[in-house]
Amino acid sequence: MPLSKRLFDIVLALVLLVPLSIVMAVFALILLVVQGRPIFYAAPRMVAPGRTFTHLKFRTMLRQEGDFGVTGAHKAWRITPLGHFMRRTRIDELPQLFNILKGDMSFVGPRPTIREYVERYPLVYGQVLKSRPGVTGLATLIYHRHEDRILRRCKSAEATEAAYAGRCLPTKLKIDLIYQKNRTLALDLWIIWRTVLIVLYKDERPRRRGRK
Repeated sequence: MPLSKRLFDIVLALVLLVPLSIVMAVFALILLVVQGRPIFYAAPRMVAPGRTFTHLKFRTMLRQEGDFGVTGAHKAWRITPLGHFMRRTRIDELPQLFNILKGDMSFVGPRPTIREYVERYPLVYGQVLKSRPGVTGLATLIYHRHEDRILRRCKSAEATEAAYAGRCLPTKLKIDLIYQKNRTLALDLWIIWRTVLIVLYKDERPRRRGRK
């Protein structure tokens, strides 16, 4: 990771932690009262080929033994009312500020992935994971809405996995490679800005920089 990008991540994460630590504390307390423990969803993800980290999010779903795989329509019933709100506003992502400070993640990069996919596409991920996994990214901006429509139609774990691995993941990896080849601080700032607009105003059009 370029030093300038790492310094940007650290400074921005520390600045955001000042006000957002209160928000996180409030939602942690609400989750504890409403849903009980665990408050966090902690899962192993790949930071580089052969190296894992613990990816943190607020828990937004009812617990189920043996849960695995991508979230499709077959898991929708497990998302709690509070979880829907936290997902829609991205509040569930706030604990990733600690992942960023630790150096496992960046604000912008490919979304954290599991070992199975890295082992399935080792050459591609060898390039993609030259960038730290991100809270948001170019693929998130461009493809998230379409991916969500695809997965919402999947009624079983098998159908969801087939749709994600066969249709969504190859497209996202192509976009991640484009980001990896063209990443700059200016591009990162644009991606962060567009993400903020999506969260606040539901404006999901990935406009080009400089265009209105």
